[in-house]
Amino acid sequence: MNDSEQPTEDKAEQFVQLLTENQNRIHAYVFSLIGDQGRAADVVQETNMVLWRKIKEFDASKPFLPWAFAFARMQVLSNVRNQQRDRLVLDEELIGLMSEDMETNAGQLDLIRQALRSCLGKLSTSNKRCVELRYFASQSIADVAQAMGKTASAIKVALLRSRNQLGECIQRQMAKEPTPK
Repeated sequence: MNDSEQPTEDKAEQFVQLLTENQNRIHAYVFSLIGDQGRAADVVQETNMVLWRKIKEFDASKPFLPWAFAFARMQVLSNVRNQQRDRLVLDEELIGLMSEDMETNAGQLDLIRQALRSCLGKLSTSNKRCVELRYFASQSIADVAQAMGKTASAIKVALLRSRNQLGECIQRQMAKEPTPK
């Protein structure tokens, strides 16, 4: 790029801020289409590079995420074509359908996260700690059981009940929220 093709400093700063804020959503979107963490990470990096190269097309007055998803979808399709020799590769039509569904539901991710945060606060102290150790700290059932002084079976039951309670709570809270556009 020569100087006349450089994005303005404000535009570049706004772009980087939006890209950074939405990085987890882009990764979740790509992962939902590919199903492999390693490949998803590679595709997200490729997507980031393409987005940066397309910064001149970035329009701050329009929603960032759908624009970024369009490029992510193209990178996923490119990756799938390059991986056709793998046995468990999704076809392009299925990826298109899945990507449409993910794009439609992307606006709800923040609402679900907020509901989860609120619902976690409604769990008993013991169940909340169990969930945090298992899912946020990624500890094994055996490690959670040892840390909490319980049997693995008791932890499995507590996690099952907690997941059910969280699921019901989130559904109740989401039913109260208007659907994002």
